[in-house]
Amino acid sequence: MSVRRDMRIFVLFVAGLTLAAGFILDGRSTAAAYLVAWVTWAAVPIGALALWMTSYLVRRAWTEALYVQFVAATATLPVIALASLPILLFLKQLYPAMAEPSALPPFKAYYLAPWFFVLRGAIYFGLWIGFAMWLRWAWRNDAAMVRAASAGLIAYALTVSLAGIDWMESLEPNFHSSVYGLLFVSFTLLGGFAFVLGISLLSAGWIGRSAGYSGLLLSLILLWGYLHAMQYIVIWSGNIPDEVSWYEARSEHGWQYLLAGVALGQFVLPFFALLSARVRSGPRALMMLCGLTLLMRWCEAAILILPAIHHIAPPTTALMLLASVLFVGALLWLAFERGLTNDRRLFSQAWARRPAGSEAPRAR
Repeated sequence: MSVRRDMRIFVLFVAGLTLAAGFILDGRSTAAAYLVAWVTWAAVPIGALALWMTSYLVRRAWTEALYVQFVAATATLPVIALASLPILLFLKQLYPAMAEPSALPPFKAYYLAPWFFVLRGAIYFGLWIGFAMWLRWAWRNDAAMVRAASAGLIAYALTVSLAGIDWMESLEPNFHSSVYGLLFVSFTLLGGFAFVLGISLLSAGWIGRSAGYSGLLLSLILLWGYLHAMQYIVIWSGNIPDEVSWYEARSEHGWQYLLAGVALGQFVLPFFALLSARVRSGPRALMMLCGLTLLMRWCEAAILILPAIHHIAPPTTALMLLASVLFVGALLWLAFERGLTNDRRLFSQAWARRPAGSEAPRAR
């Protein structure tokens, strides 16, 4: 374990040096790449938080089986918040509204002011971290679990929708979509579930039958596909130039191929794969779908973010994107490991209560 940990620290160090050089030589391209990686990995603890709340309301085997993984995943929220500092240093290079607020209507210019942008981000993370602590405190207390999860899901839906608008939609201040916030909600749910389930399948612990988790993954994929289709239909039917141009920018210069790859890898392939009972009940196949889902989060974030940022160098952006994914990913994994280590006793007890091959009784 120490060798693997040392390797992750080495990757973190090398990727960090590469990013430091990138910020010095081409800050705009590096910041754009870093934003893609940060949004991709931030989706993991944010999405895990919502699923953790849902497990408290929908009491089944996963409520206990995935509890420790949810705790460890959401414990990375402070680390992800701190990892946003490079983005905050380059706000004006990334967000046009902050560089030229006079070109916007008064309300939008005020709302997208740098100090208000940073304040909202701090409020979002403060609420998410607070709800994660509340959920942990409420464990094993039925009434407290319901209260924490109910209040948390309401706050989650509002804050995550606003965060998606702040972090990605505001890159193009003239573009507006009433579905964009919900798109980011589905983005985080897929990222959080794929990570938690993939880690659970890799472990030797008992998590119950794979078919139930496959059904949840398929439901999240269908939600994601429906929201994207709905946004496209609404914008197509409205035929508003400012909104149509958002799709035009992602239908040229090679982005159309990546867009087709995301549609194939995140919807078509998993959808038909999960129709097979063999895939639904096979842990290895399900783990591969979780890995594919995490990869698609990276690709989708690139499609949503990079075409909106002009005057970036493609070679530099590609190199810095790889370094950023490794850097933030190593930070996330080290924090996740620390969360598991701190809860080693709870982790062991969760599996010890379940003999191999047995099925957990459903909560009443």
